[in-house]
Amino acid sequence: MDQLGWDSCDIIIVTGDAYVDHPSFGMALIGRLLEAQGFRVGILAQPDWRSVDDFQALGRPNLFFGITAGNMDSMVNRYTADRRIRSNDAYTADGEGGKRPDRSVVVYSQRAREAYKKVPVVIGGIEASLRRIAHFDYWSEKVRRSILPDSKADMLIYGNAERAVVDLAHRLAAGEKISEITDLRGTAFMRAAVPEEWSEIDSSLLDDDPTQPAIIPNPYAKEPPCDQRPTQAAPVEGLAANSTVVTFHQRPRKMDRSRSVVRLPSYDQVVNDKLLYAHASRIFHLETNPGNARAMVQQHGKREVWLNPPPIPLTMEEFDAVFELPYARVPHPVYGKAKNPAWEMIRFSVNIMRGCFGGCTFCSITEHEGRIIQSRSEASVVREVEAIRDNTPGFTGNISDLGGPTANMYRLQCKSEKIEASCRRLSCVYPGICDNLNTDHTPLIKLYRKVRNLSGIKRVFIASGLRYDLAVKDPEYVKELVTHHVGGYLKIAPEHTEQGPLSKMMKPGIGTYDRFKELFERYSKEAGKKQYLIPYFIAAHPGTSDEDMLNLALWLKENEFRPDQVQSFLATPMALASTMFHTGINPLKKVTRQGAEKLSVAKGLRQRRLHKALLRYHDAENWPLLREELKAMGRADLIGNGKKHLIPSWQPAGTGTSQEGARKRPMVKKAPQGQRSSGRTAKSGARSGNRGGGVSRLEAGRSFPRPARGKGGAPKRRR
Repeated sequence: MDQLGWDSCDIIIVTGDAYVDHPSFGMALIGRLLEAQGFRVGILAQPDWRSVDDFQALGRPNLFFGITAGNMDSMVNRYTADRRIRSNDAYTADGEGGKRPDRSVVVYSQRAREAYKKVPVVIGGIEASLRRIAHFDYWSEKVRRSILPDSKADMLIYGNAERAVVDLAHRLAAGEKISEITDLRGTAFMRAAVPEEWSEIDSSLLDDDPTQPAIIPNPYAKEPPCDQRPTQAAPVEGLAANSTVVTFHQRPRKMDRSRSVVRLPSYDQVVNDKLLYAHASRIFHLETNPGNARAMVQQHGKREVWLNPPPIPLTMEEFDAVFELPYARVPHPVYGKAKNPAWEMIRFSVNIMRGCFGGCTFCSITEHEGRIIQSRSEASVVREVEAIRDNTPGFTGNISDLGGPTANMYRLQCKSEKIEASCRRLSCVYPGICDNLNTDHTPLIKLYRKVRNLSGIKRVFIASGLRYDLAVKDPEYVKELVTHHVGGYLKIAPEHTEQGPLSKMMKPGIGTYDRFKELFERYSKEAGKKQYLIPYFIAAHPGTSDEDMLNLALWLKENEFRPDQVQSFLATPMALASTMFHTGINPLKKVTRQGAEKLSVAKGLRQRRLHKALLRYHDAENWPLLREELKAMGRADLIGNGKKHLIPSWQPAGTGTSQEGARKRPMVKKAPQGQRSSGRTAKSGARSGNRGGGVSRLEAGRSFPRPARGKGGAPKRRR
């Protein structure tokens, strides 16, 4: 500020991440965007929240404090799916843990308010975005209020904030009060009541009334003429007198959308009734298309949490401009030689798109970034690659990724703007790929070729997760990818093999994976390369039974996969799968008192351990638990020393969690050949099966070919 001659900042952004001036970091992107609009922006990175001093370091902001937990939700960042504290933080210098508080947005907001009482506080980022209404909190195992009343913020900007934050800054600078700015899309705030000029729509009118029993009418019953039908539902034979027949309400189409607000069940209602929670979640997700979404309101005590419709996506030109602001592209010099793990991971990668229309129920990308894909132009991507080549320290010629939330959704969109604006589907690719979706990967293929042919570029890798059900629609893309952009391993996420859990995830069947695998192996062979797929799987996802996990384990064994690390389901706020976890109800279908689909949910520690252990069936530490549970499931036939068995009957000394772990491995000289082969498999499994290097991720798996076997099962010697 002294060097710039500033006596004050217009806006101060408080973030839970170490400051990296790079467009992949939210605080840098918003800071540079506001700077380009002429505002003086200061950034407080990881301030000490234990006192107010750090929040006064840059003085009083003229317009507002902007509060974000950082690129990750602070609770996801700090705790594992088993609620254990993580020892490190990838978004902190040298990966040091503990540099941000739990529920950072709430804590930072309260400290900012304490520092300067009358300065507006605006919250945003993924932590605030995913908590904009009453939500299930996995870490406290209860339904919490919207983050707005908890943080006492004046406004919440959710999703991609560029449009809203620029408009807000200019209007505040022009003298408007933040309490009067109620028309910005992508914002949420508290208000006393619904304004008189607004039409209020009860959420039950948009779906079946969840509080009433669902009655299936007799399809052969003769209906009376229209003028003789009762205005209220007539009693149904065989039902109690106080039962009510649910009638299907016609959607209120004639109301002015710009002055219509959907009334969600209140906070008190969703806290006390899981059915209403599931109903509210379902309605919330049906009102997320910027083209047709209405405002929503949810009562919290005596006040209302008001959500305006989602923001309009950026055009390609706007998206290019945001990513081509004058970023330094490195961590702030204050950190000296300390390494920032998150920056190290992405410093040679380029973000080419945002958003995801996959709609996976366990993922929060859609709730935050939206379903409409926003893509950068080829020219803009090329300019960023050239900037990395010319200016980024340590660049050796390899681009680590051209991607985004999904590797291959670049420039894929609905064929009709009119259809897109009116669509209410939760996914464009489930249960099948929509006929109106453009699946042509040609622009992406051209981009790959353009970048890899630039001077000074040796290799371009694709590290973002691949949507393989889209890829198989364009074999030419798979060929291009496999031939030029795979560094030995390619990660994809079938997540499961069984239709039950896959239908709750909104993921394609395993047959689609098989078709992609066939293309992958064919084109790898044609290119003369030995390359392997790394499939990811989730344990304990809602709707998954013990039998489903067992079938997945048998599939893994049959296909000789030994996942090194696996991910247990973590219920992030507002995700549809989190609703399933909390309520045991499927919100993908109509939610009614008698007609809601009930789900099996693995909540207990032992069952979650079992599901995770089945994914790591080869790990000797899991064998005692698996033996016990397989017997209880009536599948003791899977315990033994043959190829058909899932786990052996013997236990290596010093492994396991019971006395069984003290047993020594029996002699196998006289055992049948099949048993000797299984013994080697079990032994290698105890070493976790991580024989390769390269890719590492929380839910990473490994796929490796077994060595060729000679006569008697002995490994063949290789030169």
